[in-house]
Amino acid sequence: MQFGIHAYNWCSVWSNDTLWIIDKAKEAGLDFLEIPLMVLEKFDPVAVRNKKNEVGIDVVTSNVLLKDEIDISSSDASVRANGIEYLKKCIDATAAAEGDCFSGVIYSKYIKNVKPTEDDWKWSADSLHKLCEYAKPFGVTLGVEPCTRYESNLLNTTEEALRLIDMAGSDNLKVHPDSYHMCLEEKDFYQATKICKGKLCHYHMCENDRGTPGTGHVDFEGIFRALKEIDYHGRVGMEGFQDSTDNMSTWVWRELAPNREQFLSDGIGFLKKMAAKYEL
Repeated sequence: MQFGIHAYNWCSVWSNDTLWIIDKAKEAGLDFLEIPLMVLEKFDPVAVRNKKNEVGIDVVTSNVLLKDEIDISSSDASVRANGIEYLKKCIDATAAAEGDCFSGVIYSKYIKNVKPTEDDWKWSADSLHKLCEYAKPFGVTLGVEPCTRYESNLLNTTEEALRLIDMAGSDNLKVHPDSYHMCLEEKDFYQATKICKGKLCHYHMCENDRGTPGTGHVDFEGIFRALKEIDYHGRVGMEGFQDSTDNMSTWVWRELAPNREQFLSDGIGFLKKMAAKYEL
């Protein structure tokens, strides 16, 4: 099993000024760092590639929040086209940094307060199919991350994510579950994880308050038992937010851990113990 953390543990906007975070992740003994593409123009893939190769760690990318004008599930074909072109740039950036996975809420507008129609599902699936075909030559896998009903109207559960993947019909489209969102939307962590056999690309191991894993009421036993049964040995990573800015909506107004270092050491220590327990 590969362990990582989101760069948001240290920063809210990624740029060349935050390349030192790659060193921090390596020093912590992690296998990968998850880097946000929220502000794409500040992401320098060559600098990231050079730095990660220098220190010897993998990177993956995520966290693109689609707005009205780039919603790939929009009823407006020109808007969907704009969204596809934008996400292609994200794939380009991921590939140029030698990353092999780009995931997040990449399937529909972030915070879309309307019940989705079958057309919305089809437009999203068709767009994702085109994006997956574009990503294949780069060796990049796309991951769809179900979120709470307050952040996504399309995918709230892993079952819905699997439905969209089936509709898209692309073998490089996978599920990226997040245990924080699962707290609200899933009835059973074990079952929600187990049905993703062969379809997982990444797993956000987050506590119910986004604090340190193992300190709340997320059923990590159920999650890891399912991961063992489906023989998943891929990436698991923590996503925590120590601050917030206008470029992301985290709704975090208090300290969720004593400090960044303790969040990292305690959280990863807990996840490694769980993985060892289930021989992953």
